[in-house]
Order: sequence, then C-alpha cells, then structure tokens
Amino acid sequence: QAQLVESGGGLVQAGGSLRLSCAASGRTFSSYAMGWFRQAPGKEREFVTTISSSGSMRYYADSVKGRFTISRDNGKNTVYLQMNSLKPEDTAVYYCAASYVGTVSTTEYRYWGQGTQVTVSS
Repeated sequence: QAQLVESGGGLVQAGGSLRLSCAASGRTFSSYAMGWFRQAPGKEREFVTTISSSGSMRYYADSVKGRFTISRDNGKNTVYLQMNSLKPEDTAVYYCAASYVGTVSTTEYRYWGQGTQVTVSS
C-alpha cells in the first residue's frame, strides 16, 4: 500500500513556474508508474502526465507538452512535476497517483494524494 503527499502548490503569475513534489511512503514506490492529474472547479479530473516505474518513459497531455516535465527519484520515493510558462487555464488542484500501468485513465490509478492547489493569475 502506498500513501502519497503532494506539496509545492501556490499562487503564481502567468508565465511563471512551480515545482510540485509527491512523496510516497512504502517500499514499493519503484514498482509503480506515477501520474499527475488536475481538476479545475466544475470540471472533471483530467490527465496531465505519467512516468514509468523506471523513469524511462513519459507521456504528456497536449495541453502541457513542452511546458511541464515529470521526473522521479526512486531513491527518495518522490515524483516531481516542473511546470513552466504557466497559464491561467492551468489553475486547478493537482493530484499525484500511483498505478501498476502507466496510463491516462484515472480508473487505473490505485493510490491518490490529497491534492495541492495551483493558482495562476493573469
């Protein structure tokens, strides 16, 4: 079983950057693919990016490609989301999640963090 805790959210101006972290408990972190999702008010939770268990494969939603970068440090049981060139439409609660298979589908992720708020002002 894994417990996930996100941090690093906050308020930033458009064009700015933030780095989110997701710390995982448990000794099996390196066996999970990890994903980041986000949910804006009144909208469904949407896929942002995922990274394979080894970190060798990454996949991004078109809306964040070229601006966001996912990475992981299995020695620290942590996955990161570097967000650059932020836009007001990136405003949402960001969640990290763990899955046995890297996928864009929320239903395939077994463990979820509590979320961290990211607000981008124009």
